[in-house]
Amino acid sequence: DVQLQASGGGLVQAGGSLRLSCVASGFTFGDYAIGWFRQAPGKEREGVSFINSKDGNTYHTDSVKGRFTISSDNAKRTVYLQMNSLKPEDTAVYFCAAGFGTRAVGYGYWGQGSLVTVSS
Repeated sequence: DVQLQASGGGLVQAGGSLRLSCVASGFTFGDYAIGWFRQAPGKEREGVSFINSKDGNTYHTDSVKGRFTISSDNAKRTVYLQMNSLKPEDTAVYFCAAGFGTRAVGYGYWGQGSLVTVSS
């Protein structure tokens, strides 16, 4: 079974940093892109950052460029999302997912959410 286990969320003050981790199992790691999505209360799920672990290509949505970095450790089957200079508007439940592209519709496998709260 495909499983994605996210961890690393928490409460942080504005300007602080957090690192999310997503451990994948049940599939060949390079067969899918891994994406981080987030969903704030009352808002639609938003794609944040994506990585193709096979070639290392990454993509970040404009609102997090320069602040978030996605990376992967293929040996550990783990994808990380390093989040720096956090803002209150980054507060959301963050999900990792396996699939293709940069839209949620392209992702068929999802981990449980990890809550990130940024206080002002």
